[in-house]
Amino acid sequence: MTILLAALGAAIGAPLRYLADRFVQRRHDSAFPWGTHAANATACLLLGLAGGFTLPEWAADLVATGVLGALSTYSTFGYETFALLRERRRFLAFANAAASLAAGLGALLIGLAVAASVTGAA
Repeated sequence: MTILLAALGAAIGAPLRYLADRFVQRRHDSAFPWGTHAANATACLLLGLAGGFTLPEWAADLVATGVLGALSTYSTFGYETFALLRERRRFLAFANAAASLAAGLGALLIGLAVAASVTGAA
């Protein structure tokens, strides 16, 4: 059952990631991968929220593993960072790596903090 729930969630999260990426990237005339950055940071924020609540196992499989796992994408982040290096855009490659790490962890912590304030957990 876990595999089916994760697959169902991924079938939702992957198209969401693609649409979010295209929506954001279309609005920026830049080599920086803003679309992937935004999708990954959003997934981290939502994962922090989901992690801050006590979800039934099936819901965690569907949402955290499936939807959010597919919404975020380490492989695209890695590829885009490598492509920037290959194009000799070292500053943008470093900025992408540093900003993605900072935004992802920061968004995750914000999500956890929001969930804690809603649930009253310390």
